[in-house]
Amino acid sequence: MTRPPLFTRRRLITASAACLAVPGGRAFAAGDIAGGKPITLLVSYPAGGGADVMARLLAPRLSEALAQTVVVENKPGASGTIAAAQVARATPDGSTLLLDASSFAVNPALFDKLPYDTATAFAPLAVLALYPNALVCTPSFEARSVADVLRLARAQPGKLAYASSGNGSAQHLAGAMFESMAKVNLTHVPYRGGGPALNDVMGGQVPLFFANVASSLGHIESGRLRALAVTSSLRSRVLPNLPTMEEAGLKGYEVLEWNPVLAPAGVPAPVRAALAAGIRKAMAEPELLGRVRALGGEIFGGGEAEAAGFLRTQQALWGRVVRERKITRE
Repeated sequence: MTRPPLFTRRRLITASAACLAVPGGRAFAAGDIAGGKPITLLVSYPAGGGADVMARLLAPRLSEALAQTVVVENKPGASGTIAAAQVARATPDGSTLLLDASSFAVNPALFDKLPYDTATAFAPLAVLALYPNALVCTPSFEARSVADVLRLARAQPGKLAYASSGNGSAQHLAGAMFESMAKVNLTHVPYRGGGPALNDVMGGQVPLFFANVASSLGHIESGRLRALAVTSSLRSRVLPNLPTMEEAGLKGYEVLEWNPVLAPAGVPAPVRAALAAGIRKAMAEPELLGRVRALGGEIFGGGEAEAAGFLRTQQALWGRVVRERKITRE
């Protein structure tokens, strides 16, 4: 399974500070979107998680860029589909936006039926940042490299286990792709959330975990976890001595977690363009960029068209993995 790498170069957003200019249309004056009423950024996951962190980094800077109030509202549940359904039904005036996670691209294959059509219900505005995972293990585990993991997995098929935050989660899919590309069989141990999974890996109950770098970095640095490789196509700024999966022998392997921002379908093109320009301006702010990098991420760096293309590519990729590995929600 091969595809073009997403982390082949570190891209930065550049944005004009002058105005929210709309090519081929009028430039929106400050505070003009949706009649100037507050913009709600609906987050599909609970407070404190990765999507929520990105929303709260973005909101005040987007508010400044648009000269309008931007409020964050958490609406978790059902792998993000509750928030997505609410945004799909919202008035398409730009006042209600969805900030989701990489599960947005997985859900069409994972759910038998969704309360919206992923392909037609939304207008992608941006992908904010890309975050790699890291294959980590219990410090007492005998493997010291990906090659060691593969050797152990091939010696006793199905015996070696990896944890995840649940069926169909980013960690589960990272493991499923690892199995598919390495042609090994592992045992998947799903948990109800990344925290319990991380704790059991540190405690030695399950040896392996495809952990989000942002949430596992402190444990890696303290020695409570041992990292074996990162899942991006370039090495991580925060773990520069850690090889990529490709360097470790899995050519073409790349798994990233990311956060898209979407509007309901039907938002007028000038409004979409103004919102997208505001997001680009906000994401270019040096303090935000520094926070993203400190968490192990990289700014995506594309506009509306690039975001839409990225979502289509990711949906096709994970749909294929879900079907090939026969992954279900249960």
